[in-house]
Amino acid sequence: MGEQAGVAIERVPRVADPLRRSIVLTFGAAVLLFLIGGAIQPGFLRPGNVFAVLVVASFIGFVAAGQTLVILIAGIDLSVAWVINAGGVMLTSLAAGSDLNAAWVVPATLAMGATVGLVNGLGIVLLQVPPVVMTLGMNGIMQGLVLGLTNGFTSSGAKAYAPRVVAQFVNGTLPGGVPLDLVLWAALAAALWVLLSRMTFGRWIYALGNNPLAAYLAGGNIRGITVAVYALAGGFSAFTGIILAGYAGQATLGAGDPYLFASIAAVVIGGTSILGGKGHYLGTIAGAIILTVLTDVLTLLSIPEAGRSVLYGLAILTALLLYGRQPAET
Repeated sequence: MGEQAGVAIERVPRVADPLRRSIVLTFGAAVLLFLIGGAIQPGFLRPGNVFAVLVVASFIGFVAAGQTLVILIAGIDLSVAWVINAGGVMLTSLAAGSDLNAAWVVPATLAMGATVGLVNGLGIVLLQVPPVVMTLGMNGIMQGLVLGLTNGFTSSGAKAYAPRVVAQFVNGTLPGGVPLDLVLWAALAAALWVLLSRMTFGRWIYALGNNPLAAYLAGGNIRGITVAVYALAGGFSAFTGIILAGYAGQATLGAGDPYLFASIAAVVIGGTSILGGKGHYLGTIAGAIILTVLTDVLTLLSIPEAGRSVLYGLAILTALLLYGRQPAET
């Protein structure tokens, strides 16, 4: 049994052909949506507008990075919304607009998010609380803490604004107009590609999502992997809060609410199985872009909010049906 489990671990693919095809198709769908937008409104495909759309997509991409890892191990993180909110509020409140304070507040905010994820992971592996219940409960706890500490209002004065260095970085551009935010997203994508495709830890993530028992029998530290993945997810959520606060220049209560659904949707549309063990962050990137461009195209078509929500949901259900019928890459 142990030898069979070990073989199963070795057979976990880096990026198997079926997965590669789904990623290519998802990016193709994103390009098609861009072309549709260009046909509807002249100027939609101008570099400046394309960059603006990609920047908005990156916000989904940042939080969906953690969600991808969690779903790959057959879990889910429903605490992302208020960890994002807490990240933005913590950045602005503690830094008080000071670039010097940002040097320690940013790492502290990331540590806060990782700690929340750590608690999620420990609750799941030690107390055997289902991930849906654990992370949803943690989301409620974080909401209560943030609202209690802020009295339901963001701070006034200097504490209401993000440090200039953070705002300038998030909104900065390279020569040629390339946003620094997209450079950061590309760096994150490269890091996760290495993690999932080249590192042993990434192979254990796939193994755990495919068959927890086989991963355990092969010598995997199943509990440690689970806790680490949830800690990473919490860190990514807090990071998203920092980015959103820097982009807007200030923290806003509720800024993270849209990203709970969007982060899961991007992962699913990107081809990652909601049952775990199959998928890649490269697909999630395409999923985030599709969600953003789809919203813009539906807006250009003057479709009301109710209709946009229906079509948004249908897109996710279609992705679930398509990818749910594909066999796992083993």
